[in-house]
Amino acid sequence: MTASTALLQIHNSQTWKEQLQDAIRTPSALAAAVGLTLEELSYSKDADESFSLLVPRAFAERMEKGNTNDPLLRQVLAAGEETLNIEGFSDDPVAETSLYADTPGVIRKYHGRALLIATGQCAVNCRYCFRRAYPYTDNAQSSKERLAAIDQLLEDPDIGELILSGGDPLLLTDANLAAIAERLRQSNRKITLRIHTRLPIVIPDRVTDQLIDALSPKEQPVVMVVHSNHPAEIDHSTTQALRRLRSEGVTMLNQSVILRGVNDSAEVLGQLSDRLFASGTMPYYIHMLDRVSGSAHFEVGEPQARQILGQLAATRPGYLVPKLAVEVPGASSKREIAPDYFG
Repeated sequence: MTASTALLQIHNSQTWKEQLQDAIRTPSALAAAVGLTLEELSYSKDADESFSLLVPRAFAERMEKGNTNDPLLRQVLAAGEETLNIEGFSDDPVAETSLYADTPGVIRKYHGRALLIATGQCAVNCRYCFRRAYPYTDNAQSSKERLAAIDQLLEDPDIGELILSGGDPLLLTDANLAAIAERLRQSNRKITLRIHTRLPIVIPDRVTDQLIDALSPKEQPVVMVVHSNHPAEIDHSTTQALRRLRSEGVTMLNQSVILRGVNDSAEVLGQLSDRLFASGTMPYYIHMLDRVSGSAHFEVGEPQARQILGQLAATRPGYLVPKLAVEVPGASSKREIAPDYFG
């Protein structure tokens, strides 16, 4: 039995909570997981101290061993480029901190929807995260306060959808998620529950019978938007988790961010769309990078992004081509960007 096989067997015997507790938090552990020496990683202690390294082992297992440029590794490694001060990049790139003044934890951006910062915790720390500097402490809520905020939102007749975001809302307990879903069911209107999460991708074992029961998707509309950027993130266990959610009545969508050195090619995005579709999940959005401090080395320019999406459109049917979009602070909606079509 190889060392990697032994580690995989240990991982398979753990619950999702145990996997979260056992996540990689040091550069030496990450280097060992991907078969590299610490010296071979372009690791930065300063970047790590600013935004700590956090990688579930289930996600690290999908990285190509010995490859310093692995696209999954690149998304999670605290690298030296993050410490550069680049003009145009800020801690609040989409101007969210001005949107929660009335009710901590609640963000109102677009008509008919309200977003609830359900938790400040994540299962993986993605280095390009636009909320890496978000004031989560100022917006922390107890479960009682969270439900009170939802009750207040439901008094607005224009609200048709509640969005759970974070952090990662699937780090809430099943009981807390069930309480939120029940609040919406008790409303005299049909309120859609939308959940933005990376957990079914990075720790697929989070999709349990208890989670399905908590959401009760067959009793109310539930949309889950998972976040996957590269086809290597979709392995057998991920596919099974996504298919399970869809089979239980959850509408499954995916959003990505176009990232230099990760998925900045039509070939990679096409493979991602194929694997998502085979998993019962539709490609939804591919976002231009939100220009958060420390992420400039991931940025793909709009002309190149338009060309890549045009190339993708030439090789896949329209339902497998995600919308290219950018978030503009203060705008009434995301701005869709037309692909640069060929021929």
